Amino acid sequence: MKILIQQATIIDRLSPHNGQHRDILIENGRIKAIAQHLQATADKVIHHPGLHVSPGWVDIFSHFCDPGYEYKETLETGANAAAAGGFTDVFVIPNTKPVVDSKSQVEYIRSRSALLPVNIRPIGALTKGLEGKDLAEMYDMRHSGAVAFSDGTSPVQSAGLLLKGLQYVKAFAGVVIQVPDDRTVGANGLMNEGIVSTRLGLPGKPMMAEELIIARDIKLARYTDSRLHFTGVSSPRGLEYIRRAKEGGLAVTCSVTPYHLFFTDAHLVNYDTNLKVFPPLRDEASVTALKQSVLDGTIDCVASHHLPHEYDSKTIEFEYAKAGMTGLDIAYAALRTAIPELRVERTVDLLSYSPRNIFGMEQPSIIEGGAACLSLFDPAGTTKVEEGMLRSKSKNTAFLGQTLKGRALGILNGERLVWSDLSHQS
Repeated sequence: MKILIQQATIIDRLSPHNGQHRDILIENGRIKAIAQHLQATADKVIHHPGLHVSPGWVDIFSHFCDPGYEYKETLETGANAAAAGGFTDVFVIPNTKPVVDSKSQVEYIRSRSALLPVNIRPIGALTKGLEGKDLAEMYDMRHSGAVAFSDGTSPVQSAGLLLKGLQYVKAFAGVVIQVPDDRTVGANGLMNEGIVSTRLGLPGKPMMAEELIIARDIKLARYTDSRLHFTGVSSPRGLEYIRRAKEGGLAVTCSVTPYHLFFTDAHLVNYDTNLKVFPPLRDEASVTALKQSVLDGTIDCVASHHLPHEYDSKTIEFEYAKAGMTGLDIAYAALRTAIPELRVERTVDLLSYSPRNIFGMEQPSIIEGGAACLSLFDPAGTTKVEEGMLRSKSKNTAFLGQTLKGRALGILNGERLVWSDLSHQS
């Protein structure tokens, strides 16, 4: 199949066409030609005012709930949401039923997702059953296709066990992903501990719970000389620890969610359960610090933390509502709106180059002869967030009703095209 993309701005610092407006002809999943104007017949022609093209975006922390919780999300609906959001690759966390803690479970996800438009990459569980007691079969999972190792939304609490895990993954240059949270601190906290939690009468979760784990795990990473990635970072002091670790030459990296850059704990004034997330939303000063850390490079990449929940898990008293928010569909627009001064090149670094580099993935480039692995987006466009435009099976997002800057238009992954703007496709 031939696909012609017309007059797209190429954003790819590895390409000689970086920053230029070009036509791109793709044939049988590979880039056949790039030129100012191409006179070519094609099965599909894509044109859109303000169209930008970059190497495919990667999300490193999403929950597709399959197997076991398909009423929240499936591999198919999750892939549809990711593709609509401009992502060609998604890491899925192991918090399923059964847990992804063996090679058979990794192979199940890979085989079930082989024909989907998005490359779904399983994260293998660090511990058996996510119980935090014994290490899982990481070596076997790695050889079956696990891209990294984590207990997902159940972060490892035992320093000794995490130490063993960090030592173990060194054998194959693996990466451990940790959501930093000491569950013994503020165990009953429902939101960020501060003025707002006091006013609302909700028990608070102090940032110290995050900072303790970051400080501890950095020491473990230094001792083992292993690779560690913190995701969902929300504490300015925790970011300072990470900054110092990087300056010390440690292989420590971190990511932030778009909603932690967009919302603050003050938005919880109406007890919106869609804003009950993990880690909790922080105060305005902390959010400002997070944005600055994105701009100065302390934060390496953006992770959607796409955590779908069905209606009954969110339409309930705040205390009992499940934590999490969907985000793949609108991650780019949320990021673009939260930090409008973020340059498009830096955005592509956050969404494509950095995650690929951290996790040892292939770096595609927009060059003639290269594989077609493209994200399509419009920085000047807008995204009106409505239930009907969300491809995820669950609709638990606090962005509903918002009009965001920037618009993800779809992906071209090999021969698989997902294009959301049908008015500019022929």
